Amino acid sequence: MTLPAGFELPPDKQKLHRKARRLEWLTIAYLLSATALLYLTIGQSQAGKAAMIEDALSLTPPIAFLIAARLRDKPPDQQHPWGFHRGVTLAYLASAVSLLLFGSFILIESTLKLVTAEHPPLGVIELFGEQIWLGWVMLPALAWSAIPAVFLGRAKMPLAASLHNKVLYADAKMNKADWMTATAAAVGVIGIAFGLWWADAAAAIAISLDIVRDGWTNLRRAGRDVIDTRPSTYDGSGPHPLLGQIEETLCELDWVQEAQARLREEGHVFTGEALVVARDDDDLVARIEDAARQIAALDWRMHDIVVVPVSSLQRRPDAPKPQVTHAREHA
Repeated sequence: MTLPAGFELPPDKQKLHRKARRLEWLTIAYLLSATALLYLTIGQSQAGKAAMIEDALSLTPPIAFLIAARLRDKPPDQQHPWGFHRGVTLAYLASAVSLLLFGSFILIESTLKLVTAEHPPLGVIELFGEQIWLGWVMLPALAWSAIPAVFLGRAKMPLAASLHNKVLYADAKMNKADWMTATAAAVGVIGIAFGLWWADAAAAIAISLDIVRDGWTNLRRAGRDVIDTRPSTYDGSGPHPLLGQIEETLCELDWVQEAQARLREEGHVFTGEALVVARDDDDLVARIEDAARQIAALDWRMHDIVVVPVSSLQRRPDAPKPQVTHAREHA
């Protein structure tokens, strides 16, 4: 049995992680400005209120990412012998819960306003001695809420893939979707201008449904990570291929008769065990150490792996079969 020395990020990933942190700080500054602008201009618009709340909620993933980044750098201690990698998962879970709760709140409130036919009163403000309808002032604020977010989301998406960071991925998805929120809110405001009082509440309902959908999707993924479901890709599109690669690598070794592995995802890294049935006991310790090194070399996310010799295995249907080499055939 062996545990190779783990590390957090290789040098090239450290550079990407620093870039991601800078983007998250920039995102926080941008979202604060967008939220403040909407707060000053929304009046009683339900769609504007929904857009403002979504911008405020969008602060959760970047803040969670930065907190998790600090936790990840903390070394293990007596109370936390496995380190603090789960901080990333908890941050992801917190982001998902906040999205779901606040999206549900806006959905219920907007639906009630639509059902009760409550007309949103948008007042006027005085600028340069002229009275201007507040709705026209909202539109530039909504544009600021939408356009930069698209570029931030596009910049984060490849970083999330390279760093296998689901919090960063959720943040990028939220940023990329913000233009839909702002556009829906703008449609609601323009609808009010043309006497369509219901357009505001309808736009708010559309926005809240998008928030709830994002929250529910991310909550399911975060929940699977918490209960140690088989690791998935960063975007949740399917199981991560590393498990199969580990089993294939072990089964290609001359001294391995059977092998199975199981992995758990801890933030952006993987830990797990590999069970092997050896053909003989010759130099077994050295063979196990070499096998662990080969597994660790497969992927930088393989943080800790324990290789355990066993007498037999209950074969999984999808487990790879050992490779039969010429050396074995002539043995």
